[in-house]
Amino acid sequence: MKFLDLCKVHIRSGSGGNGCISFRREKFIEFGGPNGGDGGDGGSVWVEAVDGLNTLIDFRYQQHWFAQNGEAGKGSNRTGANGGDIVLRVPVGTEILEEDEETVVADLTELGQRILLAKGGNGGWGNARFKTSSNQAPRHANPGQDGVERTLWLRLKLIADVGLVGLPNAGKSTFLAVTSNARPKIADYPFTTLHPNLGVVEVDGTEFVVADIPGLIEGAHEGRGLGDIFLGHVERSAVLLHLIDGTSGSLIEDYQTICNELAAYGAGLAEKPRVTVLNKIDALDAEERVFLKDELEAAGAEDVMLMSGATREGVTEVLRALKPHVMARRAADRPVSPEEEQEGDQWQS
Repeated sequence: MKFLDLCKVHIRSGSGGNGCISFRREKFIEFGGPNGGDGGDGGSVWVEAVDGLNTLIDFRYQQHWFAQNGEAGKGSNRTGANGGDIVLRVPVGTEILEEDEETVVADLTELGQRILLAKGGNGGWGNARFKTSSNQAPRHANPGQDGVERTLWLRLKLIADVGLVGLPNAGKSTFLAVTSNARPKIADYPFTTLHPNLGVVEVDGTEFVVADIPGLIEGAHEGRGLGDIFLGHVERSAVLLHLIDGTSGSLIEDYQTICNELAAYGAGLAEKPRVTVLNKIDALDAEERVFLKDELEAAGAEDVMLMSGATREGVTEVLRALKPHVMARRAADRPVSPEEEQEGDQWQS
């Protein structure tokens, strides 16, 4: 199954059915009168976050989503049938954007969340609705209300606790492979990772989700390399794990390149908590490790950690450094029960 995180869809809700113009004409019935029924309501278009999906690939092959129209009213005061709704089922973490790709319509961050995108048109009234004491044979009815037509963008932002960032070949996929059951592609050439990968890691009895995205290069915000659109998948993360290749000959430039790209992307990524790790230390001796660590900290990196994904040296320590940030986010997002809120009010008073 291919990974797709951005697509355009065209939706249209159903139009309401027209009201009916009808009169009662039956043999041996002395008094007739209008008996035209109302039209049925048109179907609506909904979007719902469901489990078991992690891509928008289904919307590449079906871009038009139209709800059913309501049926017209009928004689004998019969109301037309309502049109059926249609539901766009998307992965959790999907954003719905207007056609300008900037205005956010909805952000589905919870399983089962359901949003109305286009309401169906109301059915028109039949002529029976217009009967009055002074107009006992109305010969007009209302047409059904037109449906709503919209063009929208769906953008998937994976929900992960930790986001992996770094230059190509910094060791991000190797880290994900050795800490989780994920099996990303690993090779000794740049841009091995072409789409995001998710893995569940565990440390000290706590599990959290790590997202590996394609590597960034200088000028990614201007479209160089694979661009920076994949950074959307780490926007929701609690902490960023910045991996730096310890065997690179331009260590400081590599570090500053990622910092600059995060700042250029925006969305608060530059201010997000970050754990900086000097990777591939298995290729460095003790003196080189200390020297490069000091160089990075002098360049602005805080509390640089040492790790080797290939030999797993320092991996557990890195996971333990990530855990407090993840737990703090979960505690902040956890809803407060009425009992806890009451206890807090009593403590303040």
